[in-house]
Amino acid sequence: MNKLVIALPLFLCSLAWSQAHPSPPSLHQAEQAVAQSERNIPPPLNQRPSVDLAKLKRDADELAALAQSVPPAIDQTSKGILPKDLGENLKRIEKLAKKLRSQIVQ
Repeated sequence: MNKLVIALPLFLCSLAWSQAHPSPPSLHQAEQAVAQSERNIPPPLNQRPSVDLAKLKRDADELAALAQSVPPAIDQTSKGILPKDLGENLKRIEKLAKKLRSQIVQ
């Protein structure tokens, strides 16, 4: 009871003080500016966009198949035969490798 008798007048005094002395408008504006800046902060850089794992696997399988086709094609060039799809396959290998690297190592 004794603590209540002391605490109640202190609470009433602080309530009266806050009503008699409102915070300055600049303080309110500062709080609004902080809240606005927190909303404008971009997400952390370590968040990765979701990757379609099935598509990633298909691309990796295609890359592996194309890479396996290169050594026999190079053997043919040593015999004087240039496979017509070798250039296209090498370009496709390069594109797939870049695509996979960009999706995995972001």
